[in-house]
Amino acid sequence: MPAPKSSPLPWLLLLLSVTTGLVDAISVLGLGKVFTANMTGNIVFLGFAVAGAPGFEPAPYLVAIAAFLAGALIAGRTGKAHAGRPLRRWLMVAALIEAALLWIAACVAIGFDIATPDGRLLAIVALTAVTMGFRNATIRQLKVPDLTTTVLTMTLTGLAADSSMAGGANPNWQRRIGGVVAIFAGAVLGAVLVMRAGLSVPLALAGALVLAGTIACARHPAAAEPLA
Repeated sequence: MPAPKSSPLPWLLLLLSVTTGLVDAISVLGLGKVFTANMTGNIVFLGFAVAGAPGFEPAPYLVAIAAFLAGALIAGRTGKAHAGRPLRRWLMVAALIEAALLWIAACVAIGFDIATPDGRLLAIVALTAVTMGFRNATIRQLKVPDLTTTVLTMTLTGLAADSSMAGGANPNWQRRIGGVVAIFAGAVLGAVLVMRAGLSVPLALAGALVLAGTIACARHPAAAEPLA
């Protein structure tokens, strides 16, 4: 469902990109060498673990990948179940699921310290990974160009390849730069919060931003349109 010019979706997705930076800071700085927002790094790190590289254990990567796939599967079914219904209903259901998972993870993470990891590590990895798998699949179904909210490789590629220097017309350059800045800002904020307050605060904040931003988006008249 392509987003019309009046759609609030791009603004919502920029806010969600900020939460991706938060989650990446939480997972990388607070959970060790593991990503829960995108899976490319986990596949590479899993390869290192299988090869016996020091400092890499397969369990967190396997849990993250499996949970991410589970979240994406749930999101796919959720999106199909809302076909033909108002967009705002789907967005609110998705936001409630994301926020609930992030807040549960925040509760689990109270007092957790990566310096002395315990059994909660894999639980937090699983909760955040299933959340981000759900997020990725939901955004994929929304089909808003140049705003994936979680990965920037193709965004940066598009900025360079479609630039006037490359003979292009710079399509969506503001949106692309906005996505980069949003994830960067989220990562900075997340790193500060993880270092000063632990994992629970940034996890709770990420959930609050997801829910508050979606509520604001759902109030827009365009959100009353049926989902294709």
